[in-house]
Amino acid sequence: MTTDRDSDDGRAQPAVVDAAERNRFEIVVDGQLAGFAEYRRRPGRIAFTHTEIDPAFAGRGLGGQLVSAALSEARRDGLDVLPFCPFVRRWIEEHPRELDLVPAERRRQFGLPDC
Repeated sequence: MTTDRDSDDGRAQPAVVDAAERNRFEIVVDGQLAGFAEYRRRPGRIAFTHTEIDPAFAGRGLGGQLVSAALSEARRDGLDVLPFCPFVRRWIEEHPRELDLVPAERRRQFGLPDC
């Protein structure tokens, strides 16, 4: 998870938190909710179902930061990832180092490479 830290230009950095009570990871900028990635968690796996960034925060790369942090937590917790959300699926396609989070036998279901 990331934490609020001042950047070189004095602005607060985005923070990603697991809002488990709402079944989603949230990204917060200057105290404002900028977006979220909804999930369903089961023993040994996490299924991402929807990701959304508030249009007021668009174009800042926050969606990528959000998904990257969420996948890092899934890896840390040893969870398989099921990317039902198109944004999460595309992130994994574009960052092949994350592919191993998706079980090999499920990759084809998501249009991901088997290897």
